[in-house]
Amino acid sequence: VQLQASGGGLVQSGGSVRLSCAGSGPTFSRRDVAWFRQAPGKEREFVAAVRWRGNVPVYSDSVRGRFTISRDNAKNTAYLQMNSLKFEDTAVYYCTKTGTSSVIWSELGNPRQYDAWGQGTLVTVSS
Repeated sequence: VQLQASGGGLVQSGGSVRLSCAGSGPTFSRRDVAWFRQAPGKEREFVAAVRWRGNVPVYSDSVRGRFTISRDNAKNTAYLQMNSLKFEDTAVYYCTKTGTSSVIWSELGNPRQYDAWGQGTLVTVSS
């Protein structure tokens, strides 16, 4: 399964941007999909995930209430709507999918549960 993230760019603080993650392969619709991000000099961190069963979203504390993750299995695509952006949201955003269809809730933030990563898209928030 290949994943390709797009939609990043330069945005002002308080602005919005929508990221897309295009997947391929027959298993995309039966895998949880997540977004991680990595800022310069920092470790990759979990942002949000959407379960393949029921489309239930999960968010990190830092983005809850500002970001919305969704997916369209008919299009093999996931999205991350990012509102009220802050300077500290500046990072390369990666989409990924879980390696199995049965990852437990507490493991959704663990990058080792994911087996396919897109190339990332840069979001730069100007202060």
